[in-house]
Amino acid sequence: MGTRRKSRELTMQMLFQGDLGKQTPVEVQKLFWASRDDVDEETRGFAEDLYRVATSRQVEIDALIEKHAKNWRLERMPVVDRNLLRAAVAEMIGFPKTPSPVIINESLEVAKRYAAPESIQFLNGVLDAIAQEQLKQRLG
Repeated sequence: MGTRRKSRELTMQMLFQGDLGKQTPVEVQKLFWASRDDVDEETRGFAEDLYRVATSRQVEIDALIEKHAKNWRLERMPVVDRNLLRAAVAEMIGFPKTPSPVIINESLEVAKRYAAPESIQFLNGVLDAIAQEQLKQRLG
């Protein structure tokens, strides 16, 4: 598994932990990394960057997800799906130089390991809609 994909996976796991455990981002990071001494600096650094964007801009990210997840409220989504979406949208917002198709594809690869098979199409649709909106905004 590539460094960036591993970082994306770790980001989703931290978001999942914070979501279920109702912990602050600082508490999540402290507990999460305490049990992972096998992660190299580059992988950890990108995961922390993504996590920071996802948590600091969560209100904006959640609003985008709800806008494009037709007939789905965030709290009704499976926890894995919700946090995969948050991580991917955080990357779209925080790292606009990374092409959206790459972010979407990588998110779907992580989803194949953690989400239900029927979630893949849902995740793809929501992320594609958000990516299209982001592109329109950038192009003005």
